[in-house]
Amino acid sequence: MTSRKKINPLELKEFLEAKVRLYNQPGFIAHDPVRIPHQFNKKQDIEIAGFFAAVLAWGQRVTIINKCQDLLNRMDNDPHQFILHHSEKDLIQLESFKHRTFNATDTLYFIAFLKWYYTYHASLEDAFLVSVKDLTIEKGLINFHKLFFSLDDYPQRTKKHIATPERKSTCKRLTMYLRWMVRQDSYGVDFGIWKRISPAQLVCPCDVHVDRVARKLKLIKRKQTDWQTALELTQNLRKLDPADPVKYDFALFGLGIEEKW
Repeated sequence: MTSRKKINPLELKEFLEAKVRLYNQPGFIAHDPVRIPHQFNKKQDIEIAGFFAAVLAWGQRVTIINKCQDLLNRMDNDPHQFILHHSEKDLIQLESFKHRTFNATDTLYFIAFLKWYYTYHASLEDAFLVSVKDLTIEKGLINFHKLFFSLDDYPQRTKKHIATPERKSTCKRLTMYLRWMVRQDSYGVDFGIWKRISPAQLVCPCDVHVDRVARKLKLIKRKQTDWQTALELTQNLRKLDPADPVKYDFALFGLGIEEKW
């Protein structure tokens, strides 16, 4: 299929399904930030490691993976226990952590929020829950942002690291994180450990590669790239598979990164 020809919906579905099968497989894990939570078996460790991996996912994938591993090493590769039981002295080893604009101030606030949160909750899923009547996860993202910055004296600078649809962001990192946690199939890339959010409610992560490919395939017509663009893309993907529209993220991302569309 070329991007120049008029695209028949059935042909598009068959094309993207083939690309999903190509890229949604265990070989994808080693070279993607999703490998970070795949080091763990405990649910809370997967959630925490995945959350940091998603939030830090900008730049070269090799660098992202190395930085995430560095951060986890500073938590003794036991993130849930570290979050709940660290001492003030333990936090010193986090003060030199930095990835691009994410610095010690951000790291320490993330740790503080997660300690508060996991003191009262067994799973981070609770923070993103939406009604079964909601078409998408939008309200969950908005509520999570408000919850995340509900602690006293949160650093204003840290707000740039947690996106919200209320600021018209595509929320690419958080929608990717939700894909990891919610989607479940037999291929083993996504975890599917969250059961109270439906895969049908997920929104497709819309980074520059996905955006570019989706426009070539006429899945996006909106000129700018913002939250409404992510919703438009997801709505069009839902026409191909209403129950699991975000599986096509594998196809669009693979076409953009691996096949240089």
